Amino acid sequence: MKPILNILLLSLCIASCQPAADISSINPVNWEKRTITAPFPDSMIQGTTYLSVYSQVYSNTEHRTHDLTATISLRNTNRADTIYIDRAEYFDTHGNSIRTYFDKTIFIAPMETVEIVIDERDQAGGTGANFLFDWRIHSPENEPSSTES
Repeated sequence: MKPILNILLLSLCIASCQPAADISSINPVNWEKRTITAPFPDSMIQGTTYLSVYSQVYSNTEHRTHDLTATISLRNTNRADTIYIDRAEYFDTHGNSIRTYFDKTIFIAPMETVEIVIDERDQAGGTGANFLFDWRIHSPENEPSSTES
């Protein structure tokens, strides 16, 4: 019985030493499928959207925080026109860039939503994390919107 317990314990130790899964989730295949390389017309409108992200919140006092999973939704609210996102960059409370999720232009089809999920274990952003999204559109009628939940 003791050798079986030793083998089980050794197996658990080895399994626990495996590298942790990514703590921030994007689907790279999805981004690659969305990449646009064609030149854009000069008439396109360019802009930047800011989004605050609540991946960590205070509880009781400023000395106690809770980590949260954050879902960043990039939504194209235009019924007829595609929007293009050139870059999605994640910043921490102090304004330091944590990571760039993509810096190739991707498209979001009409009424489509694409998401970035920041895992609860990802504490890099802190209580004041935020994103900047650089985008392009054909018409100023429907600028891209982004939400966090």
